[in-house]
Amino acid sequence: MVGTANNGRMRHAFSVVNGEQEVGLNSAPPSNAGSEYGSFEFTREDVYALLCERMKYKNKFNYKERCENMMDYIKRLRLCIKWFQELEGSYLFEQEKLQNALDFAESRCAEMDLIVKNKEEELNLIIVELRKSLASLQEKLSKEESEKLAAMDSLAREKEARLTVEKSQASLSEELGKIQGELQNANQRITSVSDMYKLLQEYNSSLQLYNSKLQTDLDTAHETVKRGEKEKAAIVENLSTLGGQYMSLQDQFNSCKASVNDAAKQKDALVKEVASVRAELQQERCVSQSNQLKTLQDQLDAAQNKLRVSDLSAFEAKTEFEEQKKLICELQNRLEDAELKIVEGETLRKKLHNTILELKGNIRVFCRVRPLLPEDSPGADGKDVSYPTTTEALGRGIDLTQNGQKYSFTFDKVFMPDSTQEDVFVEISQLVQSALDGYKVCIFAYGQTGSGKTYTMMGKPGNPEQKGLIPRSLEQIFQTRQSLQSQGWKYEMQVSMLEIYNETIRDLLSTKDSSRTEYGSNGKQYTIKHDANGNTHVSDLTVVDVCSSREVSFLLDQASHSRSVGKTQMNEQSSRSHFVFTLRISGVNENTEQQVQGVLNLIDLAGSERLSKSGSTGDRLRETQAINKSLSSLSDVIFSLAKKEDHVPFRNSKLTYLLQPCLGGDSKTLMFVNISPDHSSLGESLCSLRFASRVNACEIGIPRRHANMRSFDSRLSLG
Repeated sequence: MVGTANNGRMRHAFSVVNGEQEVGLNSAPPSNAGSEYGSFEFTREDVYALLCERMKYKNKFNYKERCENMMDYIKRLRLCIKWFQELEGSYLFEQEKLQNALDFAESRCAEMDLIVKNKEEELNLIIVELRKSLASLQEKLSKEESEKLAAMDSLAREKEARLTVEKSQASLSEELGKIQGELQNANQRITSVSDMYKLLQEYNSSLQLYNSKLQTDLDTAHETVKRGEKEKAAIVENLSTLGGQYMSLQDQFNSCKASVNDAAKQKDALVKEVASVRAELQQERCVSQSNQLKTLQDQLDAAQNKLRVSDLSAFEAKTEFEEQKKLICELQNRLEDAELKIVEGETLRKKLHNTILELKGNIRVFCRVRPLLPEDSPGADGKDVSYPTTTEALGRGIDLTQNGQKYSFTFDKVFMPDSTQEDVFVEISQLVQSALDGYKVCIFAYGQTGSGKTYTMMGKPGNPEQKGLIPRSLEQIFQTRQSLQSQGWKYEMQVSMLEIYNETIRDLLSTKDSSRTEYGSNGKQYTIKHDANGNTHVSDLTVVDVCSSREVSFLLDQASHSRSVGKTQMNEQSSRSHFVFTLRISGVNENTEQQVQGVLNLIDLAGSERLSKSGSTGDRLRETQAINKSLSSLSDVIFSLAKKEDHVPFRNSKLTYLLQPCLGGDSKTLMFVNISPDHSSLGESLCSLRFASRVNACEIGIPRRHANMRSFDSRLSLG
């Protein structure tokens, strides 16, 4: 009944009475310390059996046997008691251990209470923030529900459109049979086209030869330009020498003329003297003496000799005068011929330069310096900006001096502060004209705020002499359109105007409520799309058919009133958005059936500005940040084009994405860089000139004329 586990299996200990908790005996400390019987384990049944055990004897009166049995029973009881004592010690040890653990847990609990309180405060703050965000989310949810309703309306419209498409599909199935019949005819045409393809391949090879010839012509044109510049320098030197000769001859002519006048006066005086002498001689013939007559005769001979001498000197002076007059006329003719050659050479140089740029595909850059204004910094004299007078840089170079260091730049044309609006337009009139010839043309103005961009593009309202490039371009296009009617040309024109304000497109010709939302006018969200032909489309944008420059002027006035402007410390009327004017031209020649499609984009960019100077806050601050961000994206695009990188980041802003066909397509592009001569703006002017130099070095591709034969569907391309 008492002993260790049998057959290698451990027996379960009995349950302790208080708590009815089953205690494994193997968790108690070993019980063989100081025991001669080794280690024993007792179960509940063993103890119960030990207590209930009755002594059995063979002989009731055999006391020795009874004593032995009793001693054995007492030993087993002692072992059991010993085991209980050891178990009680282990329980006391475990109790002390649990008490220590309980104390440690209570201290941890107090610390956790503090942590929980802190967390509770943090959670309360988070709950407040979450409630605020919940309110904003509820507002967004209401907006999304309204958008959902709008989407459901659009879904209904799409269903209607689907029905119409199904109807059209039925009609298309009918047309399919007709097309299959036409397909057989087309197969027959394919054979003829394949023959034509062979001819085209031969023509392509001839075109390649012609392209190489053009390249050689381009090299010769370069040489011709260089020779022309050398001849121009020689002609200028000859002009200066001829001018000096002309001045000296003019002085000689004046002196000869004075001498001739003196000789004529002397002749008249001598003639009068001879006449008086002859009268005196007639009077004295009868009464005077012979000696007086001889004296008078001598005087008469002397007077006649003087007259002959004066006649001879007058003849010589007249002859010399005629020779000098002929020489002066010859020099004047040579001077006029030299000036005409200079004009022709300059025209040829410009034409060859433009041809070279078109063949290269470069963006042309014109620089315009505005005059000093009364509100500029006091003491400003404009001497920080100078213009070189050398033959190579005359009219094309500009020098800027900052902190004693001189920076030189060369562009296609530089307009000084005294240049008029007419002078500027004359230089771009041929570029505007090419829009009627079927080219895509883009002209945009760049520069810091207050540098004169809007004045260059729009001009001064109410002053015809100060009209900007946009109204002058429209007048020229409509005048040319009128003159081309006699040649059989008919043109249709469409106008659209938009602004990019805080990276949002706004329709400036919308006739609906002009209230501004985060999506632009009337809550519309305009998107920019480019098709495979390089044409640009802006969804839901207002496009107006126009027939005269007066209609376009009215639309320009409407757009200028709708455009976003604001006041800053640098400009009283600062444009706070990028303005884009687009004229789409579709022309058909009824005599030749030729059709052309051109686009004229005229863009007034918002001015870059530094917050430290403009002092912008609130809405002006957000506008300034949006403007600088879009202009920075434009710089990134220009840098990528200059480096000829594979990826050009046109999509970084709406401005660059809208200008993608102009900067990376087949368009004729011109940039006006406007700068201020004010000393306080030198830093921005230097940045603008450096950016313009990079733009001038960009190659965007050869401009392509969009012309074809007239088709049945002569709808206007959106360009």
